[in-house]
Amino acid sequence: MARPRSEDKRNAIIEAATRVIGIHGLSAPTAMIAKEAGVSNGSLFAYFETKADLLNRLYVELKAEMAAVALDGLPTERDIRTQMLHMWSHLVRWATSCPEKRRALAHLSVSDDITSESRQNANVEIAGVIQLLERGRENGPMREASLVFVATLMTALVDATIDYMIQDPANADKHCMAAFDGFWRMIA
Repeated sequence: MARPRSEDKRNAIIEAATRVIGIHGLSAPTAMIAKEAGVSNGSLFAYFETKADLLNRLYVELKAEMAAVALDGLPTERDIRTQMLHMWSHLVRWATSCPEKRRALAHLSVSDDITSESRQNANVEIAGVIQLLERGRENGPMREASLVFVATLMTALVDATIDYMIQDPANADKHCMAAFDGFWRMIA
């Protein structure tokens, strides 16, 4: 008879996978993830059928967390620029305070192991961010461009901003605001 699964163990595996993939990339063996989580490799597979299953679930969970943080406390009564700045600032703060999650998500985002179903599930999780981006660009020069293209541009600018903030923490807020101002001029 199979033992009941522990939510704590599952979370430990997810957290360990985040750290290990962030450091070692997608080629990191499941045994390394299991060891980091403090479980046996067999236990890891009691929670996730395959390594690809683990990677897909981690991808969706990281996207969901990122979006939840980005939209937390969104001032919905304010103008779209203020809302976009709120989302931008929270997104950048999440990524700079959780570098292992950012790196793991970057690896997972380009992985062939991430299924179209997981990408669709992640899009559901980030729907609020996408809707905000859509509203921000609806009257601007990027209104006719593909939303995926605009989101990709935003991601690239966010990544460059985060890198610069990490390299120059004394001016992090200044870099964050300058990048947002450039992004806003680009889309609005």
